[in-house]
Amino acid sequence: MSADTTLLILGASGDLTSRLLLPALGQLLTLEAERKVRLCGAGIDDWDDAHWRQTVRSSFEDAGFAGAFDAVADTTYQRADITDPGDLTRLLATHDGRLALYFAVPPAVTKASCEALVDVDIPRGTVLALEKPFGVDQATARELNTTLARLVPEAQIFRIDHFLGRSTTLNLLGVRFANRVFAPVWRAQDIESVVIRYDETLGLEGRAGYYDKAGALADMIQSHLLQVMAILAMEPPATLHERDFRDATSAVLRATHVWGDDPAKASRRARYTAGAIGERRLPSYVDEPGVDPSRQTETLAELVCEIRNDRWAGVPFRLRSGKALPEKKGEIVVTFRRVNHVPDGLTGPAPGSVLRFSLGPDHMDLELNVNGGDDPFELERATIGADLGEGALKAYGEVLSGILDADATLAVRGDAAEESWRIVDPVLAAWRVGDVPLEEYPAGSLGPERWPALP
Repeated sequence: MSADTTLLILGASGDLTSRLLLPALGQLLTLEAERKVRLCGAGIDDWDDAHWRQTVRSSFEDAGFAGAFDAVADTTYQRADITDPGDLTRLLATHDGRLALYFAVPPAVTKASCEALVDVDIPRGTVLALEKPFGVDQATARELNTTLARLVPEAQIFRIDHFLGRSTTLNLLGVRFANRVFAPVWRAQDIESVVIRYDETLGLEGRAGYYDKAGALADMIQSHLLQVMAILAMEPPATLHERDFRDATSAVLRATHVWGDDPAKASRRARYTAGAIGERRLPSYVDEPGVDPSRQTETLAELVCEIRNDRWAGVPFRLRSGKALPEKKGEIVVTFRRVNHVPDGLTGPAPGSVLRFSLGPDHMDLELNVNGGDDPFELERATIGADLGEGALKAYGEVLSGILDADATLAVRGDAAEESWRIVDPVLAAWRVGDVPLEEYPAGSLGPERWPALP
């Protein structure tokens, strides 16, 4: 990225900026010392340049990247209402060269700001970076896409999914596409089921303003896990360039439907009650500050999907994510079918092989049936493991790298955002009318007792 590029953070005085964006930028500038970025901030707080610079310096220092501040020491701050066309015109007019606008603000403010930008002369080549959630259903996602299409070309719109970190994504693709042992069996004839899970030990952590209106299904499954599924299940692209890669993942989402077209049977929801995770005690979700119990917000959600194409028809993809669980755990579990026949003379169980990808730190395990040590005719289970590259950058560092390089490969394309909502909208509708009961589980447990265990 050349020195004539400006990263303008809208909502610079907010928590997201100081907690995630600035530390990530500090890491990026530390690891890539040749990268030159002009940093600017804008927000509703009445800060001056000195206050903003101290915020940047402190965020860099706290993250261990104090030396990176020299690269942005002349950073400036402007007080502005980013939903006002006049203020936006003033902000954009003060920057030369290419511009990247990062909307570090709540979704409603982002929407209003984008609508205001319709009346603003946006510099050619400007990149727009938007945090999730992208709309609240398919209709609102489509409406926002229509607004964005009036502003800049699709390739300059970054719908951010920090879950699609470049290292994790490329690890999946490398294992699948660069090994003949996996490529021919990546299909319904050989794979019995797929589980994609993301368990968090954290509770609400003061985020009721957002989370109590979203819940686990929209916050994690719609926004993140469906995208991971699309990468896992896509057809081999000719290249990993933006168009080929996103064409392939979008095709998966277009083919994805709720299992059996029955959201009541294919989904589950629950919320945590009081409990303990290690030495930490959590109150019931409904007793957390800012929670409205009448919203019936779930903190644990599960959805079973089917990808209705030749490669995957008939394979259940189980997506589950929740809060206040006993262990932080993100993983993809691919369970292969049993062999058609085990020769007489070999004893012991011979379940299907299992391939596990742990997400952060990235690790791969392959569980196989092998001959036993004491009795060569008795089968035992053995695991072969490999640590995968974590990548030099943390998630938001990878996000910023893509934005500053105008590489939208791992950004969510507009049609994919709409398809993700199309998949979950029937589930949310079934939940609203009570077709799926809201169950409970103690904080620190694995979830409701009657829920099926994951492999």
